[in-house]
Amino acid sequence: MRILSGIQPSGRLHIGNYFGAMRQHLALQAENEAFYFMASYHALTTVQDPKELRALTIGVATDYLALGLDPKKTVLFTQQDVPEVTELTWMFSCVTPMGLLERATSYKDKVAQGLMANHGLFAYPVLQAADILIYLADLVPVGQDQKQHIEITRDIAQKFNNQFGEIFKIPDAYILEETAVVPGIDGKKMSKSYGNDIGMFEEGKALRKMVMSIVTDSTPVEEPKDPETSTPFLLLKLMASPGELADWEERYRTGGMGYGEVKQRVYELLEETFAPFRERRKELEADPDYVLDVLRDGGLRARAVAHTTMEQVRDAVGLPISYKPAP
Repeated sequence: MRILSGIQPSGRLHIGNYFGAMRQHLALQAENEAFYFMASYHALTTVQDPKELRALTIGVATDYLALGLDPKKTVLFTQQDVPEVTELTWMFSCVTPMGLLERATSYKDKVAQGLMANHGLFAYPVLQAADILIYLADLVPVGQDQKQHIEITRDIAQKFNNQFGEIFKIPDAYILEETAVVPGIDGKKMSKSYGNDIGMFEEGKALRKMVMSIVTDSTPVEEPKDPETSTPFLLLKLMASPGELADWEERYRTGGMGYGEVKQRVYELLEETFAPFRERRKELEADPDYVLDVLRDGGLRARAVAHTTMEQVRDAVGLPISYKPAP
């Protein structure tokens, strides 16, 4: 199976990115052909400082490698290293009905959050479809809240195939685990946009301060508490062993336990879970040329696939290239 996923380098990554998607991306590379890319074109809808975008793009690649991505098994690359994607985006734009884009809830949500209503944000699903379809992906790992993106991609692929012939695979969504929806320090879904995230590579006092700021209710220590509505407990579920989790759940329901105890354990587990990843990231930061070499190699491998696809697409729509580039 060919797996395809991208992640926007629009801010620092947090533990929600890891538990919600990246951990499962890394697991999928073991038995599949995985293509993972930094969606830098997509990030331009929100990040328009060139120095910041460069740093964030390299940072996301470094994060993936620190977390265990194997560049021998997995193609890791940046979106801009495959310019054929933007060419395909235009071709898809010419078969995509306006009504399909107007129904995209992500556009409405982002505008409601205060982002500028520009064309890039509106046409985002078309670029996303090109990202997925140009590599002939079989599966696209997404959360339940992103399922509509894959439905739009499937619609665009079908419209193109109906018009020009069966070129593109119709990909399926691989829905990531529901339990991987990670709450932020305010109890809402963890997100860079909400400013409620816990940095994946934070440590020591800074990490402890974040964890201790998690919002909880005012139930007295002696009273029973509902673990399933408690943000600290939901974070524990991501890291604690089944036996330890059962003990915490009993303590919640019995009463006599303060939220500070749970937060302290969340802090300890975060330190333990991410310690080896932090050390590996420090090693990679000391060798930036290695990260760039991985991206260059990944870009070449990804572009070879995209080039073959685009030769078929150009021929199908009547736009074959009439010259041969110099060897």
